[in-house]
Amino acid sequence: MTDYHEIWTFLSTSSLFWLAVTLAAYAIAQRFYKFTNWNSLANPVAVTILIVILLITATGTSYKTYFDGAQFIHFLLGPTTVALAVPLYDLRVQLAKNWLPIVLGLFSGSIVAIVSAVLIAGALGASPETMISLAPKSVTTPIAMTVAEKMGGMPALAASFVVLTGVLGGVIAGPIFKLLKVDSAPARGFSLGLASHGIGTSRAFQISEEAGTYASLAIGLTGLVTALIAPVLLPVLLMPFE
Repeated sequence: MTDYHEIWTFLSTSSLFWLAVTLAAYAIAQRFYKFTNWNSLANPVAVTILIVILLITATGTSYKTYFDGAQFIHFLLGPTTVALAVPLYDLRVQLAKNWLPIVLGLFSGSIVAIVSAVLIAGALGASPETMISLAPKSVTTPIAMTVAEKMGGMPALAASFVVLTGVLGGVIAGPIFKLLKVDSAPARGFSLGLASHGIGTSRAFQISEEAGTYASLAIGLTGLVTALIAPVLLPVLLMPFE
């Protein structure tokens, strides 16, 4: 019994162990996703998060210990984001022709994402710090954390909201598209990238390469626009709740 305990102690504190656990959880989630015939409710990212949370909770592992291994996957977010420029280049002519709807959708979507989140949170009694942390929920984690910190929010909470937004967007996007009869691949892709950042972009590529390309464009532009307009909108939105 002591030997098993010593082995587990060694493994649970190894960064490579939790890296392997994360990759294995994602592989299981992908198989489950395929088994459900690509049902959006079985989003592999959401399922992976659930599996990992259950494992680290059941084993009493600290988040720091887990992230020592997961940081290798986290590092790949940068190169992956840069790689999204490849499909953008392939469809550069089509994107140039659709510049007007892209710009209008970008600004309207970014503004609605911030305004709706802050006002709903305020109406439910959230603190100003929470509302600020919630405002950049639809952009990538580094941008969201930076915006939240500069405006007086909580970066860690902002990062949590980003993950929840991405997972929720990936899960409910399919049913919403069907309900609203949105069949256009560019419209689906751009809205997923705008509202649900990286996870939404991954979901868009499952729809089609064209949808993924528009999502790739949206994820970058939304981060830029949010970083510019959030400092302007937030003071105005917070005034009724101060």
